[in-house]
Amino acid sequence: MKFLGQNYLLENSTAKELYQSIASLPIVDAHNHSDLKEILANENWHDIWQLEAASDHYVWELMRKRGIPESKITGSASNKEKWFALAEIFPELAGNPTYEWIHLDLKRQLGIEENISAETANYIWQVSKQKLAKTEFKPQKILKKMQVEVMCTTDDVFSLLKDHQRLHKEINSPQILPTWRTDKIMNIEQPEWLESVEKLARNYQQDVADLTGFLKALQKSHDHFNKLGCVSGDHGIAAPVSYPVTFSQAETVYKSALLGKKLAQSEINDFKSFILIEFGKMNQLTNWVTQLHIGTLRNYRDSLTTKYNLTEGMDISNYQVEIASNLRYFFNYFDNKLPIVIYTMEPAHWFTASTISRAFPNVYLGAAWWYADSPYGMEKQLEQVSTVDLFYNLAGMVTDSRKILSYSSRTEMFRRSLANVVANQVEKGKIPNDVAIDLVSWLSYFGPKKLFFS
Repeated sequence: MKFLGQNYLLENSTAKELYQSIASLPIVDAHNHSDLKEILANENWHDIWQLEAASDHYVWELMRKRGIPESKITGSASNKEKWFALAEIFPELAGNPTYEWIHLDLKRQLGIEENISAETANYIWQVSKQKLAKTEFKPQKILKKMQVEVMCTTDDVFSLLKDHQRLHKEINSPQILPTWRTDKIMNIEQPEWLESVEKLARNYQQDVADLTGFLKALQKSHDHFNKLGCVSGDHGIAAPVSYPVTFSQAETVYKSALLGKKLAQSEINDFKSFILIEFGKMNQLTNWVTQLHIGTLRNYRDSLTTKYNLTEGMDISNYQVEIASNLRYFFNYFDNKLPIVIYTMEPAHWFTASTISRAFPNVYLGAAWWYADSPYGMEKQLEQVSTVDLFYNLAGMVTDSRKILSYSSRTEMFRRSLANVVANQVEKGKIPNDVAIDLVSWLSYFGPKKLFFS
């Protein structure tokens, strides 16, 4: 089979037919990490490194694994030096989805068919610079070309969304919406928590000396996001907890944290459980989707944080996270009251998550996330969903991308993987062909559009 050719990932004629039925559907992306300043400025990218790797921690990690010094990854080396360093080891990335994503970008969007290597590095550098200088390769043009219909950024809860306010005035298509991200406010044990609370208080002009004021500031933020079209809260939870916590219990912990006192783990858990319910209540009032991103252990490699002051590119999956018992109170509290999507970084948690989503009609299983966001991971997750919950209750694909071109390549990878999984069930006589066509269309576009954007 030709590398990334017409039949890429498609194992039989049914898979090819199903993929053709969804290949040209618009993209709706409920979770990404867009650089809004880049989109607003709408300036041409200068080179292939800026386009493909300057903000991509997936690339950084793999370069480190192959021995590239940090100076040629996130350091002071020129973009050309960094690209040549990446190209030299790129054949060694074969088998990893990053190898496919970047080649898909080059082939589908830039029309560059050469495979990346030390021998082709200069050619690709020169040709891509010429192409990227053209008007049709400005960010806003690319988004339209890729048929991005709507996309949601992730924005800190204390943000005033000034870039989004500009977007509303200047850009009609695609629709770009904010997402209310609460990690820095929830993680009361982290050093940056107090600074985040102070930013929230300052930006939303609210005294936060007590818990009542803090909740008022959060509500002001929530209202502001809602006015700018926000449709979901994004809540990153390394180790989830939920159980009844009184206001007075939470306020005691909150005031101790404001004073800089060291908190016991039980106090940290009390605050997190209390505030997660409060987030859910706010989301419920506006009918936002509540996205739970569970199980990421961040900044695991100490030397990168201490020596290079990096905060991305060193996160890992944590198997030892209890989901079922620790979130039982939360799911029951919002039973049939709030659309909830569960993303788990650890594939071993998929079965638990899918049985939870089966038990609650308002709970959906999110797409295979982070390191599982690959043809292997997506197909394994899709196969499991069909045996426990329903394909139709999957929340659909999100790109989770920091690069504009990846909205298309990652979506293509998902749709091809989806077509392949469903086609194999058709081939086994488990699903009729006409039902399969409706199913892949629903999961690729119509389902996520209804869940998040209707």
